[in-house]
Amino acid sequence: MKVQFWGAAQTVTGSMHMVHYRGKRILLDCGLYQGKRKQAYQKNRTLPFDPKTVDAVILSHAHIDHSGNLPSLVRGGFKGAIFSTSATRDLAAFMLLDSAKIQVNDVRYVNKKRKKKGQALFEPLYDHHHAAATLKRFRTVEYHQSFKPMDGVECRFHFAGHMLGAATIELNFDGENPGDEPTRLVFSGDVGRAKVPILRDPEIVEGADYIIMESTYGNRNHLKTVDATKVLRKTTKEVFEAGGKLIIPAFSVGRTQEIVYRLNLLAEAGELPEMKVFVDSPLAVNATDVFRSHVECFDDDMVNAILEEDDQDPLMFRDLIYVRKTELSKALNRLNEPCIIISASGMCEGGRILHHLKNNIGKENTTVLFAGYQAPHTLGRILLDQSKDVVKVYGEPYDVRCNVAKLEGSSGHADQEELLQWAKETCDKGNVKKIALVHCELEPAEDFRAQLNKRKLPDAIIPALGDEMPMP
Repeated sequence: MKVQFWGAAQTVTGSMHMVHYRGKRILLDCGLYQGKRKQAYQKNRTLPFDPKTVDAVILSHAHIDHSGNLPSLVRGGFKGAIFSTSATRDLAAFMLLDSAKIQVNDVRYVNKKRKKKGQALFEPLYDHHHAAATLKRFRTVEYHQSFKPMDGVECRFHFAGHMLGAATIELNFDGENPGDEPTRLVFSGDVGRAKVPILRDPEIVEGADYIIMESTYGNRNHLKTVDATKVLRKTTKEVFEAGGKLIIPAFSVGRTQEIVYRLNLLAEAGELPEMKVFVDSPLAVNATDVFRSHVECFDDDMVNAILEEDDQDPLMFRDLIYVRKTELSKALNRLNEPCIIISASGMCEGGRILHHLKNNIGKENTTVLFAGYQAPHTLGRILLDQSKDVVKVYGEPYDVRCNVAKLEGSSGHADQEELLQWAKETCDKGNVKKIALVHCELEPAEDFRAQLNKRKLPDAIIPALGDEMPMP
């Protein structure tokens, strides 16, 4: 019995871990790798195993770097079940279809230029037919209910925070041979933060023998003194007075709803300037509807807001407009008044955010406010690092004259201190023999491993792509 690491190994994106047990294979997540376009295209297109040999998939959550390559798996011949929480499946229904649309549209755009140059044309990674076929394979299970993806394996989902429907996965394996002790593997998924808006806090799983643990922020702590709502209040005031636009690249699921929730707090308190707020992402609009139908994932503050607000909707206020139609999205670029535009993708690697950036990053009264992690080599990371005065959007150069900032205090990922606490509590309540650190770049992983050693917690490994962790 072993785990083999095929994604999010010494990098943050493309979560994909294969469990080998009794000649069977369980895949934990099947996410898209995000980074340099050519490299990402090749990695995502070529799965490192035959999809037909995978017996089941267990999905931690719906973010595209965890779920986005499931259609490639199904396209390649996977015939098993995909297990997730009901909230994750409901979000994936929109996210995978949206991802398919982006794949097709981006390739169509690039192919127009390649055709003119006489270059070979690209093929989309997958289309909506593959996404629809993938959704048919989902089997939903609620938190804390047991399910069996195959003989000899019993699993449960536990609240992970991070995003709606996100789960820490508990897998219990019978001994491979008669008389062998059972083994409990815990896959953290992405660990959220306690006391953040909307979602319930992360839970600890007892009795772990082995852990696969995310370490995205393994070498840094979030600024605890920073109140993201106050930062939004200050930034919106500055942009309003400058007569410009506040552009917030945000993941359509999770981060967008948190920002809207915080803006709603400001609006309810009369502290939001009189400016329109546009959520310009059909996926974010659909995802917000899904949020409203999964109260079981909400914390007490969110439930109380639903009960106490006049409109009984913490994700809606007077000047907020959810944008579905392309015509209105395009019209925002002709709007000559202060406004806030929240758009996807969060790392600026596709979607409508690219059009807003190319039309506004050359303006000094524009502020681009990043509200989430930016992977290396993505356009979002390049802009956030302010490493270039000229960036390419859809292959064309654009001068960067706008203000660039980060919304501190708004991360959906636990920081080093919170991850250490999660690891300590999980180890204290188990018999942990080994920890595999994933979903992190090498430097944060090494720093985090040193902190685990300092606290005399079990040995940690930092697997490279294809490495294995035996679970004897």
